[in-house]
Amino acid sequence: MIKKILTYSIFPPEEGQTIEAFLRRKGYSKNLIVHLRNTPMGLTIGGRLVYTTHKLLAGELLQVVLAEEEPSQKILPVSLPLSIVYEDEDLLVINKGAGVPIHPSQGHFDNTLANGVAWYFKEKGEPFVYRVMNRLDRDTTGLLILAKHMLSACILSDQMVRRRIHREYRALVCGLTEEEGTICRPIARAEGSTIERRVDDEKGEYACTHYKRISYNEACGLSYISLSLETGRTHQIRVHMASIGHPLPGDFLYNPDYRYLSRQPLHSYQLSFTHPLTGQPMEFTADPPEDMARYIHLSPLG
Repeated sequence: MIKKILTYSIFPPEEGQTIEAFLRRKGYSKNLIVHLRNTPMGLTIGGRLVYTTHKLLAGELLQVVLAEEEPSQKILPVSLPLSIVYEDEDLLVINKGAGVPIHPSQGHFDNTLANGVAWYFKEKGEPFVYRVMNRLDRDTTGLLILAKHMLSACILSDQMVRRRIHREYRALVCGLTEEEGTICRPIARAEGSTIERRVDDEKGEYACTHYKRISYNEACGLSYISLSLETGRTHQIRVHMASIGHPLPGDFLYNPDYRYLSRQPLHSYQLSFTHPLTGQPMEFTADPPEDMARYIHLSPLG
């Protein structure tokens, strides 16, 4: 069983609130509150079971038990390289390598990030539930967040929905781009394909990408750019940059030109968000991996 216990001191401004209202203000979702109602001794004050309708009194200590019976037992633990940038009791920030799928799938049962994380927690002797907050394609590298328990997952998911987890990507693209630009073109699934996407003004969903050129490698004809997204459509950066004539080299779907790289050179460079429990601002950066770095060339056009 996975168990996380949280204790809240009730202060005078919170007196008179129901437990449900108090927890909702702390970021607990309706589903998580229902889970607590169904957890034996999930909500207690002074060792006594209380209900979500209980009106809080100043000086009370509310104890919340986040209990999960089913850890991620179906994920095979495998010793794989795992670059942990940050860890505390509530979350992990990981710098994912190239060629690493996020989840097990057909053909990828033992070489995914999930397998490496399962091994990490097995070695620590801790059960875990695998929860990735921001997903990256298999060949995209860089920073992502894993939630360690239900509450951190709940709050971080809400931050994702509200666009409060800010991400900056870095990429190498073909040709000399404008100094900066914005691409607002709808994206839809390509007909006849389960994975490929394309710009589709009729059937597509709104998608918006902002980019700035950092530098240009004239010898290779590659621009190094920074990108931020207003939306999070599948393959958004890859599709949008290809649509304006600056595809990513080595992209097997949208530009299978492997002269320089064997994968799309796309990297989750920076993550900033609010810590789900402490409320403190968090910011992390990770430099692009070596296969990208060798083509990043500062020039007068940068």
